[in-house]
Amino acid sequence: MARADSVGAAPDTTDAPDATAQVLARAAVNAMEAAGGYAAGVYLRSPTAGLLLMAVFTGLPLQLFRPWWRMQVNRPYPVAEAYRSGQAVLLPDAESAMSRFPQLVAGLPFPFASLYEPVTAGTERFGVLVVLREATPGIPVGTADRERLRRAAEQLAADLTALAADGGRVLWEGDPMGVPAPPPEAGAEGARRAADRLAQAVLSLDREGRIGFVNTAAEELLGLDGPHLRGRLLWEALPWLGHPAYEDHFRAGFMSGEPVHFPARRGRHPPGQWLSVDLYPAADGVTLTLGTSAKPAYAPASRTRQGPDADADLDVDVDGYADLDVSADEASALYRPVALAIALTEAVTARQVSAVVTEELLPAFGGRQLAIYLLDERHLYLAWETGFPQGFLNRFDGVSLDVRLPGVETLTTGRPMFFESMQHLAAAYPGIPLDADVGARAFLPLIASGRPVGSCILGFDSPRGFSPEERTVLTALAGLIAQALARARRYDSEVALARGLQSALLPHRLPVREHVDTVGRYLPGTQGMEVGGDWYDVVETGTGLLALVIGDVQGHGVAAAATMGQLRSAVRAFALSGSTPEQVVSGTNQLLIDLDPGQFASCCYMLLDPASGSVMAARAGHPQPLLRHPDGRTEVLDLAGGVVLGIDPEASYPVTELRLTTGSVLALYTDGLVEKPGLDIDVGVERLRTALEAARPSPLAETADRLISEAGNTADRPDDIALLLASRTGGDP
Repeated sequence: MARADSVGAAPDTTDAPDATAQVLARAAVNAMEAAGGYAAGVYLRSPTAGLLLMAVFTGLPLQLFRPWWRMQVNRPYPVAEAYRSGQAVLLPDAESAMSRFPQLVAGLPFPFASLYEPVTAGTERFGVLVVLREATPGIPVGTADRERLRRAAEQLAADLTALAADGGRVLWEGDPMGVPAPPPEAGAEGARRAADRLAQAVLSLDREGRIGFVNTAAEELLGLDGPHLRGRLLWEALPWLGHPAYEDHFRAGFMSGEPVHFPARRGRHPPGQWLSVDLYPAADGVTLTLGTSAKPAYAPASRTRQGPDADADLDVDVDGYADLDVSADEASALYRPVALAIALTEAVTARQVSAVVTEELLPAFGGRQLAIYLLDERHLYLAWETGFPQGFLNRFDGVSLDVRLPGVETLTTGRPMFFESMQHLAAAYPGIPLDADVGARAFLPLIASGRPVGSCILGFDSPRGFSPEERTVLTALAGLIAQALARARRYDSEVALARGLQSALLPHRLPVREHVDTVGRYLPGTQGMEVGGDWYDVVETGTGLLALVIGDVQGHGVAAAATMGQLRSAVRAFALSGSTPEQVVSGTNQLLIDLDPGQFASCCYMLLDPASGSVMAARAGHPQPLLRHPDGRTEVLDLAGGVVLGIDPEASYPVTELRLTTGSVLALYTDGLVEKPGLDIDVGVERLRTALEAARPSPLAETADRLISEAGNTADRPDDIALLLASRTGGDP
């Protein structure tokens, strides 16, 4: 599909599928107009699972947004959030964006508003519609704009559904396609004469960076006539302005609406000449002025390269300064440290840290392989790998620090090692097994606060040099990764402790009683320390009744697990003493207030007579249970209840009476089973009710597994889950 390799190259759209391209282009333009934006685009799913690709973009120079052409759906960006949740993400200003998506602001630190509307049809998720517009600080996006954007997304979803039905492709591959605006006008003759009187070079650009008006001073300064410039992208006509080092300046000018001033250096005509560049943006375009300038004090020093291509793309002027010929990928790499640093602060397990490095670091430097080894008892153990041949790295797993290998020596010496080709690596380490004949490798020490953590290997498919800037950035990033991994290992230890405590406190088996089957399930959260708060229990009381209990303690981790254990013990003690449901819940409420003021928990307590099926239930701020009748009809019960435990010492908890007939199934659960980010809890409850209604009532264990299976397959589960099912199998009808 469309491809653009740098700021100075326009995307090639010749192989974009016409029908899909037309649908997407029309949707982007319509959405931009509907929401009053100055730019818009569409992200679509790609053939790679979990990867969204920017498919079309209009209103701003497409090339300036290269770092965001690819978007993993699990990343903390608004595009990914809208796709995951199925809900619109509306950011009216920089403050709202910073509070929710700091990584977005790290890369685009300008005042602008952005709106993200998922493109869905039923259960089909196509992608996300994006609109950029001027910021409205403190003023949320209005209802009318929301509705218009939603209708635009619905129309796009309908069009894509029709395309798919006709055999068209609704997945995107490759780079995005730019949707051009109408050719810019050259301007009125009077304006031309006025501008021609100026000694300063003046060019007029449209919102996509195409040159319209060019005054005589600009033609003379640039040595190009107007026809050669007009109608062309600025970075095509003047490639030296397309250098990645200037991308952030152009992003600021086009997005913020504020004037931007910076020095830029022309490549070779005349050699080494520095020009002052001024951008004056407005709603309908940008005025660019150029002037001669002395060499700035902070002009970048020349780079050095190694290898056979040492002189490629390097032009040194008489002053000893090199032209800025860093590639777009290298410039992107120099931008990535901020985004990677923010992403690493959100990763709390070693696996999450490794995934962030894979998603943020590899694309930035054009890498294809990554391996992370962690140090334990003077041996390095493979913790994460991607891109290497299957099984190749197994031979290095568990190597001692005494072995002469680059992955070991980079850690023992604390010195990063860069090999521009596999031949260089083989020459430095004769006999070392290689996974490829062609490529390059970087070995980075992972050291946190002076303590060795492990080593990181980056692999590249082709030989390449490593500039001083890249070496510096990679070394700094290795330190960030090491800090994150050290923190993650502490988290992993605490998680193991919390889960061990949780496992010890939950019942290992439930009592077996005539006329009643009970089954319990528990799933810990998968994000960080998300374990410890939920519990279930079945208690045989001294009066022959059966107490069914489910609860959820606020918070997670060791403290929540400990509080849960105390509450479970308290409920069991009250139940065994023959207390009524109201007494059990009230007594547990008072105990929690005495134990830990400020802590709270929800709970549902049901006292069942297995012989008659009568039930007395008390509820403290807990989700309503479900009841599946013998004929399959399933309802959400309406139990009276009081406030959550731990809030009000005078709280009362009324009791509701009901009857469990033979063949019916009762389902008690915690909110982790029905809550999803961005969705109303009632939607999750209805989904669970439908699943219980469709499930076979027997065997009960199979029903429990079916109800919890969807949540169990979720990779990033923010909360733990408890489920307790009780089925009446006999007794009085």
